Amino acid sequence: MHGPPLIGWLLVALCAATGGYCLSQMRGEPPGPGRRIAGAEALMGWGMAVMAVPSTVLDPRPWGPPAFAAVFAVAAVRALLPVPRGAGIPGHRLHHTVGALAMVYMALAMMVGTTGGHHHTGEMVPGRMAGGVPLLTGALLLYFAVYVIRSGLRLVPMTDGAVDAAGAGPPGTGWSRRPELRHACRLSMGIGMFAMLLAL
Repeated sequence: MHGPPLIGWLLVALCAATGGYCLSQMRGEPPGPGRRIAGAEALMGWGMAVMAVPSTVLDPRPWGPPAFAAVFAVAAVRALLPVPRGAGIPGHRLHHTVGALAMVYMALAMMVGTTGGHHHTGEMVPGRMAGGVPLLTGALLLYFAVYVIRSGLRLVPMTDGAVDAAGAGPPGTGWSRRPELRHACRLSMGIGMFAMLLAL
């Protein structure tokens, strides 16, 4: 990732914590679409955490970008495959596809930066794209900005005592199954994706 190292480490912590929570959520879900969604979110969180490590500490090139691109290309295709016994939540599947393709795009931008002879020092250069197509980057930034705003608005009623109405379940529901935490994790990953695209 290109940008101040402190921002990179904050993103690493945020995305790793989110990925860890999603894994615990996946383990608590019965087999089905819910577990599949949680697994996709765990993969996304940890992938973002690894990609956000400042390049001054860990430069994954030349092997890292192709590996990222391959893994998340498979994740994007998998998100579009039909799910047995129903298709799950179409909105989540579409969002996972967009997120996985955004990861592929960032990995390819890293590859272009390598082959193009750019030397990344881990410092952001104002007004300069380290890699990527500005129009596509802008479209992805707009998508994730809207997603973050919508996720934040969806989370607000849950902090005002409306958790049960939103499907929190009966008393004693484990913390890994609480819907407000799920929304908070999705919000965190949306913010992280926006920040990573902004520093591309």
